[in-house]
Amino acid sequence: MDLNSVFLAFGLIGMLMIAGKMLRGGVPALQTFHIPSSIVAGFLGLVLGPQILGRAAGLWFSPEAAVTGGLWPDDILRIWSGLPGLLINVVFAGLFLGKKLPGLKTIWKNAGPMIVHGQILAWGQYVVGISIVMFLLYRGFTFSPLAGALIEIGFEGGHGTAAGLGETFRQLGFADGADLALGLATVGVVMGVLLGTVFVNLGIRRGEIVPEGIDNEGDWDASTDDELLDDTPPQIVYNDRSIEPFSVHVGLIAFAVSIGWILLRGAVWLESFFLVPLGWPRLMEHVPLFPLAMIGGVIVQALADKFGLARKIDRKMVNRISGTALDLLIVAALATISLTAIGKNTLLFVSLVLGGILWNVFGLLVMARFLFKDKWMVYGLANFGQGMGMTVIGLMLVKMCDPLSRTNALEAFGYKQLLFEPVVGGGIFTAASLPLIYEFGPGPVLVGVSLVMVGWMVFGWRAFAGRSGE
Repeated sequence: MDLNSVFLAFGLIGMLMIAGKMLRGGVPALQTFHIPSSIVAGFLGLVLGPQILGRAAGLWFSPEAAVTGGLWPDDILRIWSGLPGLLINVVFAGLFLGKKLPGLKTIWKNAGPMIVHGQILAWGQYVVGISIVMFLLYRGFTFSPLAGALIEIGFEGGHGTAAGLGETFRQLGFADGADLALGLATVGVVMGVLLGTVFVNLGIRRGEIVPEGIDNEGDWDASTDDELLDDTPPQIVYNDRSIEPFSVHVGLIAFAVSIGWILLRGAVWLESFFLVPLGWPRLMEHVPLFPLAMIGGVIVQALADKFGLARKIDRKMVNRISGTALDLLIVAALATISLTAIGKNTLLFVSLVLGGILWNVFGLLVMARFLFKDKWMVYGLANFGQGMGMTVIGLMLVKMCDPLSRTNALEAFGYKQLLFEPVVGGGIFTAASLPLIYEFGPGPVLVGVSLVMVGWMVFGWRAFAGRSGE
């Protein structure tokens, strides 16, 4: 693999992203379903690759006419398949950079019910997923118990998390897991938009959503966009002409990733030195870097706050860097997804899709009703959208049913992310769930996640049931 192949790989991804944007703009259905251009580009890359175009050539003409890699040389596919594991660290390192880090009291005051509801949905996805897998294994089907974590990784974590955990899946002997998680994430995005739109209209008909100002024609086209959630004061503009501000922010993200790497290496060393001799399994060596890179970003932001440099971190620029990394990640991951892996695990895939959707619908129509007495549909849809695929779906649904911001659902959703993402939805436990299931088995992990879910339910019932969501 030479440098020319690397340049060509990025050039082709750029062409796919432009083609995806053009295709999305020319196909009304893609706009109606709010499918991001990066997902369109990724599937375009998949169609033109060996699994569809290459096989089609062999079927339509002759086996000798089959294009081995479709339009993509093998070197390009190898480079693309390695990008997600690298770029996911950039995405997570920038999650909290440039954001105001409020105190826990402020977060809880503004987003207590939203936090509880989001935690119930996330931990419940583990409960449902592991239960489905254990049932299928009991019935004699054979696949890895790691599949129990796929709903939370694919639905709550989204494409970025699913692709970023690819190496962990491979290390633990379940290489198909990353492809299944990407498939779940794709289904989740589509169904999140479809079902979310249905629930918005249902809420209007039943009087639970005020129709004034409703706009369901918004053209959302972002893989990650939390600017609407950000209340950080305006940043100070750089006057130093000796360095480009963009370079400074790339350096900050790289610094955050480096801190994460040091934390991960330290955790691996501590585990091997103190716990492994006592019989503890080696868990940390299977945990990927990206959740620790996120903690590194929090540390960098905290240091900037302490030394009065926080206002020089431009959140919009961090968003642009992270958003670009996530777009590239999604295109590369979807273009190299294995359709064979999904095809040979059809029963498992369909079962997890149905189980995940039903749980999220239950979380919206039942749990949200108790936690958010006033405007419960508006508040619940935010977490429902994120729980189905990505943060931007939650944002979209909130803006659809509350475009004039008459509730504080958007603000509460933003505060909730500060206590949510470090743990689940791509956080520490999301990454650790795979080695935990691998080392201890699905049964003990099911007991653990069930206790956590029930604990959040009981706490939410006692703290917020019957109270206003505002």
